[in-house]
Amino acid sequence: MPNLIIAGPPGTGKTTSVMCLARAMLGANYNEAVLELNASDERGIDVVRGKIKMFAQKKVTLPPGRHKVVILDEADAMTKGAQQAMRRTMEIYSNSTRFALACNNSTKIIEPLQSRCAILRYTKLDDAQVQHRLLEVCRAEKIAYDEKGIAALIFTAEGDLRNALNNLQSTSAGFGMVSEANVFRVCDQPHPGKAKQILEYCIHKQGDLAIQGVTQLWDTGYSALDIITTMFKVAKGLDNSFASESVRLDLIQIIGGVHLRIADGCGTLLQMQGLVAKMAAIFLPKVQ
Repeated sequence: MPNLIIAGPPGTGKTTSVMCLARAMLGANYNEAVLELNASDERGIDVVRGKIKMFAQKKVTLPPGRHKVVILDEADAMTKGAQQAMRRTMEIYSNSTRFALACNNSTKIIEPLQSRCAILRYTKLDDAQVQHRLLEVCRAEKIAYDEKGIAALIFTAEGDLRNALNNLQSTSAGFGMVSEANVFRVCDQPHPGKAKQILEYCIHKQGDLAIQGVTQLWDTGYSALDIITTMFKVAKGLDNSFASESVRLDLIQIIGGVHLRIADGCGTLLQMQGLVAKMAAIFLPKVQ
């Protein structure tokens, strides 16, 4: 096993996959031959010079060709000094210890460490993979659910399996039934059906109704970020019978511009009303 950098979004099983690999390789020696740390909590140079160096120096009897393993989760949160110390430790104990650095953004890992590791890039899980695991957990835990409830979990998770399982657990514990309405109550996100209705008003040139719809969401208590995020996910997932690819791209471009202004601090109702006005204007006849 080489030194590894595993980069990818949260909830894609980066650390879990390394732990499974280490358990398969080390078997009964796993507990004494594996050190797991969360680098977002223990990210200073003292941790590298203390815990990690002491573990690398520890004598463990392993089968030929096997090495001790140091697993660092959230490694991109480590300070630059700690990463420099890690590089030196990695060089000195290369004969006995392997390092696996899990991170969300590999560019925050210094170049000397990257050059000493094989880089694996994980992508978000697709809907089918998330659905498979959710159904497996529901059957194992005997959780009551319906198809729309599972679809709602997938929609809110956005490829993050950990988020999907947390929402599943919260919905089941809170309501006893995993239904669409219960999932959105737990997640506290605008219902995608309402966002799609607003997009339908825009497509059918009913700008007044679209503005009324987004105002109602605002009055319900949702923030501009909640609304814009749901609007983006719905627009991205529109099928061709509802809107052509060029129309979807135009909608996403407008939503992205407003999202940028909201991220800069302009999360007002006026921004949301301007958003739906711009989307409705796409479908109005062009003045020559």
